Amino acid sequence: MNQIITTTRALGNENNGRPNTERKALQVNLDQRRYGSFAEIGAGQEVVRWFFQVGGAAGTIAKSMSAYDMAVSDSIYGECRRYVSRQRLEDMLAHEHQLNLDRLRDSRGDATAFFAFADTVSARNYHGTNDCHGWMGIRFQAHPRDQDSQIIIHVRMLDNDNAAQQEAIGIVGVNLVYGAFFLNHEPEQLVESLLDNLNRRRIEIDMIEFSGIAFRHVDNRVMSLRLVQLGYTDAAMFSAAGEVLQPSEVLYKRPVLVERGSFRPVTYVNTDMLRAAQDKFSKEPGVEANQILSIAEITMKNLTANGEVDLRDFLARAETLAACGLTVLISNYFEYYRLAYYLAKHSKKKIALVMGAGSLKELMDEKYYTTLEGGILESFGRLFKNDLKLYIYPLLNRANGEMTTIHNLEIEPATKKLYEYLVEKGNIEALDSFDPEHLRTFSREVLQQIQSGDLGWVKHVPAAVAEVIQRRGFFGFKKPKVSPIPPLQTTPGVNVVLSSSK
Repeated sequence: MNQIITTTRALGNENNGRPNTERKALQVNLDQRRYGSFAEIGAGQEVVRWFFQVGGAAGTIAKSMSAYDMAVSDSIYGECRRYVSRQRLEDMLAHEHQLNLDRLRDSRGDATAFFAFADTVSARNYHGTNDCHGWMGIRFQAHPRDQDSQIIIHVRMLDNDNAAQQEAIGIVGVNLVYGAFFLNHEPEQLVESLLDNLNRRRIEIDMIEFSGIAFRHVDNRVMSLRLVQLGYTDAAMFSAAGEVLQPSEVLYKRPVLVERGSFRPVTYVNTDMLRAAQDKFSKEPGVEANQILSIAEITMKNLTANGEVDLRDFLARAETLAACGLTVLISNYFEYYRLAYYLAKHSKKKIALVMGAGSLKELMDEKYYTTLEGGILESFGRLFKNDLKLYIYPLLNRANGEMTTIHNLEIEPATKKLYEYLVEKGNIEALDSFDPEHLRTFSREVLQQIQSGDLGWVKHVPAAVAEVIQRRGFFGFKKPKVSPIPPLQTTPGVNVVLSSSK
């Protein structure tokens, strides 16, 4: 399964041969198998309106409703802590779909595939002070009497006025309904179709989840990658269990620690960097150790180093990171200051990045900031705006045994004063609880050993990672022909679950 996906961006109104919004709604209405309900909260009944206005809606819509009053909503769907949330959406879908089945299955279930569409949205308020976002989903039968399938998405509305946001929500909703009915056998095309007749300047889709019988073979991690690849969002997240996560909900009020890397494969250096950084970060004022969210970030630039995304390579990285219990972030944020801004937007708690001394040296190189009017000063002003911390892991020179730290790192004269200021201020700190045994490990060499059949690679990676690589044949691993791989030994205190995505 060495599938390759080429990078595309859907920023215009090109539908790749698919119908426009009006034709999509009409095609749904003319499909006599489809019958169900629409429940919409927060931006008018903008989705169902399309189906009413194109004609033939009586053959599609069993019920349309909105429960705007919170007491009314609670009486129908049960109490909920937040009304624009995944939980409220799930409650709406479950309730409305079950009502359709209870009321209509006996009379028309043999010829009808029932569905329930729902959304709960916070569109722009009168003062323009709210977070404009929403949850949208559809629970449906792909065929009459079939088991249920479901698609859930989270959207951010980027238009500056309420009317435009409502219009955009209506179009996305029609795209979702149409995709569920006519593209469920091609989930990647379904994802691509969600912004038909829209563009990223109006809507961001930062989370999608497929579930149920029609999508039993869908890997939601790949669909998360697809959102970033298409440009529908700049970042997508999934847990160690492979569950897609909505970033703002996961990051909310959590201190965040991020390690950027290629993770080809995850080595003891990666886990030791996070462990040492966690030790230091947990001592920061206001940071509770059990609340730290540790994230492994992979940039699209890293994934597309060869111009394309190799799905098997991506899944190899995802699986080995999962074996370490890590939450994964895929992002388009090559520049660290953009990553810092993204994290600070979703969490008001402290944020820290951990990197090696070699990466820090590159970070201080002015050549990476020529596109910014203010150069490196503008970049670092943004990066450290919210008192962000950089934790630096030492670099060993294996030829002479010397170790590079923040105290002897060679910095160009033009940026040396800036560097010294950041170190003195405490924005850049050295890690001191690292394990010296792991400083001799370099991931590129480990990868070469895996691909060449050299069994020495096993001692450089956590046991759980080695097991996954061998079992799945990741990173070009081939079973040795001469002798079996020796029993794996776990290094105490290293191969542990480093964080929870909950």
